[in-house]
Amino acid sequence: MAGANMKDIRRRIKSVESTMQITKAMELVASSKLRKAKERVEKARPFFDILYKSMVEIAYSNKDFSSVYTKERPIEKVGIIVIAGDRGLAGGYNANIMKFALAKAQEKDTLIIPIGKKVSEFYSKRGFEVYNTGFATVEELGLDETAEIAQMAANLFKTGEIDELYIAYTKFISVLSQEPQMRKVLPLKFYDLADDMDIDRKSMSTTEFEPSANDVFERIVPQYLGGEIYGSVVESYASEQGARRTAMENASDNADAIIEDLNLKFNRARQAAITQEITEIVSGAQALQ
Repeated sequence: MAGANMKDIRRRIKSVESTMQITKAMELVASSKLRKAKERVEKARPFFDILYKSMVEIAYSNKDFSSVYTKERPIEKVGIIVIAGDRGLAGGYNANIMKFALAKAQEKDTLIIPIGKKVSEFYSKRGFEVYNTGFATVEELGLDETAEIAQMAANLFKTGEIDELYIAYTKFISVLSQEPQMRKVLPLKFYDLADDMDIDRKSMSTTEFEPSANDVFERIVPQYLGGEIYGSVVESYASEQGARRTAMENASDNADAIIEDLNLKFNRARQAAITQEITEIVSGAQALQ
């Protein structure tokens, strides 16, 4: 009986060790991808900061400035770009952002623009209108793809198909901490950020735009929106890898604890088997005497 029990324990140990090898490998892969994702964030920020600075300058330097992208209107339909992952095994990463965005989506008639396979699956099952499921792989999204999404979203707003546009993503704080965020990107609102952004107020009044400030602004907005989406994608991707790394690290630690417990049970079973054999030998010897 003890022998059979020992075989089961030994088989279980091998099984958990195999699982731990997989979780360790996934942890290393997630760590590598996380480093690259953080580098992408740092490289992308300067260009889009300049774009935003340019839009602020245009808005504040022209008294007769007017754009469809800045006009408030009655909210009948909301668009939400929801960014989640392509696969699971990342702890609560996917569930957290999608439930977070769901609360906003239930307030008004909502159009979901999904980025990531999990988003399409989640909202389609709940009866939401899902627009264009072609951008499913977050890892492979680059500037060209996010610019395409931005142009599509800008056109939806410009034609009145949506009256507000939000981006729901996960902000990367640290490997151990990721926070769901919701940011309104259309219509644009400019507050007095000239001091904070180190904008020269004198140059704002003397800068000339060709063919006009409004035309330049209209062309910059989709690019800026693409930058907002790209930044959110990179933040979300870094968050996903951080969450996956943490989940796999915890899984490896749990597997290690299980193996330690199983080894203890195995040693106890082996000791019990040895004790039983000794007892049987001693009993047999006494019976012969």
